[in-house]
Amino acid sequence: MTNDTTPLSPHRPLPPLSATVTGSGPGVVLAHGATGSIDDNYARLLPALAASGHTVVAPDYPGSGRTPRASGPLTLDALTDAVVDGAVAAGLETFSVVGYSLGAAVAVRAATRYPQRVSGLVLTAGLAAPDRRTDLWLALWLRLLEQDDYAGLALARTLSGWSPGHLDELPDRDVDTLLDPCPELVPAGSADQAALVRTLDTRADLPHVAVPTLVIATLHDQLVDPAHSRYLADHIPGARYAGLAAGHVPMHECPEEWERLITDFLAEHGL
Repeated sequence: MTNDTTPLSPHRPLPPLSATVTGSGPGVVLAHGATGSIDDNYARLLPALAASGHTVVAPDYPGSGRTPRASGPLTLDALTDAVVDGAVAAGLETFSVVGYSLGAAVAVRAATRYPQRVSGLVLTAGLAAPDRRTDLWLALWLRLLEQDDYAGLALARTLSGWSPGHLDELPDRDVDTLLDPCPELVPAGSADQAALVRTLDTRADLPHVAVPTLVIATLHDQLVDPAHSRYLADHIPGARYAGLAAGHVPMHECPEEWERLITDFLAEHGL
């Protein structure tokens, strides 16, 4: 655990997360989404942030990338602590957190659990607590994983992840890639991470976020309704709201616009 004075609730800590560390300058920590990885969610943004003068720490959650799967259920506090501990171990005293989907909840919890560490937030396609539609999607994913139905999982993730317009415009070869049923393409910790999203509730944290915050809504999201982003922006004091005409995967549907929103916000606030 980091040497902070904030009283923290007890839980079983996670082993250190495997992380990519690159660049120099103000710190930025990347928190990825459930069933994803740093490479999947931030392959383009990570080098862009490093090139714009940031030290970027990008950890993979248990069961993603090179981080082994956890020995028990994931909790938001334990995952948040592991992400913060990794940033501090990499030499960052303070840092912004860029969180996507599940990573948005990690970012919010980090800001309230470690207020002396976190200097800013960018939250994309996030949620404070799942609604019924998101919970049912995740229940379907978990059922398919339990049955080792990777073809079905690829269908479900594609339908829920991409906006209808972008999905229609994809070349057939790209759709075939998305629907590849190879089990090795699915992170080993996918079930643990999806189960965590079903239990999320950061609603009580939001009024206590006291750093510059940008909330980016994915306006054609089939998995996490954009109303969740509006809720985050409305309940975090002083938060700025922006919308992208994209589904749940803006890093694939509109990467340049997503990157510009993030880098401009960080630059504006000297983060």
